[in-house]
Amino acid sequence: MKQKKIVITGGPGTGKSTIIDQLSQMEFTCMPEISRTIIKESQMLGIDQLFLKDPLLFSELLLNGRISQYETATAQATDMVFFDRGIPDIHGYMDYLGTKYPEIYTQKSQEFRYSHVFMMPPWKNIYKKDNERYETFEQSLTIYNYLIEGYTKMGYHITEVPEGSISERVNFILNSL
Repeated sequence: MKQKKIVITGGPGTGKSTIIDQLSQMEFTCMPEISRTIIKESQMLGIDQLFLKDPLLFSELLLNGRISQYETATAQATDMVFFDRGIPDIHGYMDYLGTKYPEIYTQKSQEFRYSHVFMMPPWKNIYKKDNERYETFEQSLTIYNYLIEGYTKMGYHITEVPEGSISERVNFILNSL
């Protein structure tokens, strides 16, 4: 049986990581969001917002990290792996910023394919800014639209996850699979 690679994505502050954490607690194999790690590491080097200062470097680090996660997941003896964001998120964010980027990003999005994409829509009641999330709720709405466009251009069918409790959202995802 072919391994299902499932992306949980959406704009900032939509509950993706909370859903991934819950799935992990349920003993599903999950790949965490790596951008927070990159942001924290760059902040320790004195670069407050690497994504804004050098979006191509930030995106290159993300691309390498997400490919590594994909390859790690493929090597796992499990039938299902959940990813907190996928490779197409990278060019979705660069499109949002208006950053020109090499074709390698879309090539890698085509090469490393996911079987399911679940989109978490912006939800004002749960949105919070923090040390690594600098976008406003309004920017989250705009990013969400760029992500939909990015995944759609890559030929993905997107399933939108409705608002609800954590368990309701997790159950929706699992029942959709």
